[in-house]
Amino acid sequence: MNEWNTVTNQADFYTLLENSSEKPQIIFKDSLTCGISAYAKERLQTGYDLIKDKASFHYLDLLTFRPISNLIAQELKVTHQSPQIIVLKDKKVVYTTSHHAINPATIAQHL
Repeated sequence: MNEWNTVTNQADFYTLLENSSEKPQIIFKDSLTCGISAYAKERLQTGYDLIKDKASFHYLDLLTFRPISNLIAQELKVTHQSPQIIVLKDKKVVYTTSHHAINPATIAQHL
């Protein structure tokens, strides 16, 4: 999706963390070899209109950028999962979920 920002390095992560003070930020951690992750991504794309104007959306290919995924887990104190959604507001995790529970309507409720 054109409106999804990619997270590929530490600077990307720390920038989105800072930006969460002004607008909610969503991180989608995706595993390109996982069928469940593909299903979650499809659900996000289908329901993207529910969240697109309420937050900035960030995409992390966690297989390619595993060190960044580990950094996110460590800095935010969340258990690494794949696929995973993390919603940030004011530099804090306000919602996280994974696997089949990834649902744009539920995410929108936390924005």
